[in-house]
Amino acid sequence: MNGIGTQRRAGVLLHPTALPSGRLDGDATRFIDWLGECGFGVWQMLPLGPPVVGLSPYSSASAFAGHAGLVPAESAAQASHSDIPVADVWLDDYVLFATLKQRLGGAPWWQWPEPLREREPGALAQARESLAVQIQQLKSEQAEFFGHFARLRALAHASSVSLFGDLPLFVADDSADVWAHPQWFKLHRDGPERGRPRVVAGVPPDYFSATGQRWGNPIYDWDALARDGFRWWLDRVAVQLAQFDLIRIDHFRGLAASWEIPAADPVATGGTWVEVPGAALLDAVNASLGEVPFVAEDLGIITPDVERLRERHQLPGMKILQFAFDSDDLNPYLPANHVENCVVYTGTHDNDTTVGWYSKLAAGQRERVRSVLGMADDSEMPWAMIDAALASPARLAVIPMQDLLGLGTEARFNTPGTTTGNWEWRFDWSQIDGRLTSRLRDRLRDHGRA
Repeated sequence: MNGIGTQRRAGVLLHPTALPSGRLDGDATRFIDWLGECGFGVWQMLPLGPPVVGLSPYSSASAFAGHAGLVPAESAAQASHSDIPVADVWLDDYVLFATLKQRLGGAPWWQWPEPLREREPGALAQARESLAVQIQQLKSEQAEFFGHFARLRALAHASSVSLFGDLPLFVADDSADVWAHPQWFKLHRDGPERGRPRVVAGVPPDYFSATGQRWGNPIYDWDALARDGFRWWLDRVAVQLAQFDLIRIDHFRGLAASWEIPAADPVATGGTWVEVPGAALLDAVNASLGEVPFVAEDLGIITPDVERLRERHQLPGMKILQFAFDSDDLNPYLPANHVENCVVYTGTHDNDTTVGWYSKLAAGQRERVRSVLGMADDSEMPWAMIDAALASPARLAVIPMQDLLGLGTEARFNTPGTTTGNWEWRFDWSQIDGRLTSRLRDRLRDHGRA
C-alpha cells in the first residue's frame, strides 16, 4: 500500500482555507500553477469535510461530505449528481441531517425531538417531504463540491501535481454518521444516556500536551464493523480515492489501539489503551479497493504494535524535523536516521512554524540545532531546516507554506488543546515573488526532487 512512489518529490502543506480567498477558486488554480513552476509535485491538504466546530477541519458533520463553502459559486452550472462518489451510501442521511440541524437552530442531534433523534421512519418521511426544497439544495451543493474538486484535480495533474488528502480516524459526535449509524459506535443503548458515547477518543500525555488530549469523539464498535466486513470504512476510503492521489491516515496509532476515555471524565488521564483490528481493516481495504496510497501519521506514543501494523502493510510513516533535536544521535527524526519509505516535514499543522519554534528554544537547544544542521548563525533559519528536509533520504518531503514564507508564530495554523485563534491564517500573493520561486526551483533540483 505504499503511496509515495519511488521517485524523490517535494510538496507543500496548505489547507484551502489558507489560500488568500479561503476557497478553491482562482487562487487554488494559481497556487497549482505556482507549485508546478517551482517543481513541487504534491499539494497536501487537511480534511475537506463540512466543519461542525468553528473552522476545524477535524470536526466535521460528515465523514463523506465535502465542505460546500470551499467551492466558488460559478461551479453550480457544471454540477452533476453523478460526480458524488458512492452517493447512495451517505448522501440522503447527510442532507437530511444537515437540513434538520439548520431547522432546529443548530442543536446537536441528541437534543432533537425524540422521533427525529431515534430516526422513526414516519418522522423521517415527514421531514423529507416538508424540507424537500432545502434537501435538494444541499444535494446540489455536494454535486458542486465533488464536480469542482474533480476539475481541480485534473488541473493539478496537468501540472504534474498530486493531491494529498487527510483521513481523520474518528468522526464528530454531532455528525450524520453517528446519528444515522449508531450501531457502529460505542454508545449507550438504553436509559437516559441512550445514544450518547460510553467512551470517547483522545491521547495520553505527549509532546503536544502534558495532560493528554480529550478529543471527545465517539469510539468505534470495531467488532460490529468487522462483522459487517468494514463496509462503512470501505465506502469512506472510496470517497477519499475519488478526490486524492495520496491519503494520510490521521492518528494511525488508533488502528492498533485507541485511548478510550470514560465519557464522564473531563480529562484524558483516566483512559486506557484498547486493541483495534487495524490489520483486518487494512486487509479488507486492500482486498476491496486495491493498493490504496496511504501514509501513516505515526506520531505521538508509538508502541511496537503500531510499528508492526505499519510495516506489515509497508506504509510510509512521518518524520518531523522539529522533533529531532531533543535527545541523542539515535533520535528517529534526525535526517541521518530517516529511511526512504517515509514523508519528512519541517513541521505539521499542529506545530509552531519553524521560525516560531526555533525562536522559543533554549540557548543549548538552539546550539544543538545549529550543530546538526551546520548553521553558521540564526539567520539561516528556516532555510536550514527546509534544506535538511529536502536532503533527507525520505522519498517525499513536505514543507508547510508558512515555512517557505519564513513566517513566525503569528502564522501558526493550530495549537492542539486550544479552541481559539486556530485555522485562521491565510497567505497573501504579495508574499510570493520571483526570487522565492527561483530559490525553491533551484533547491528542488539540487536535491533531486523536481
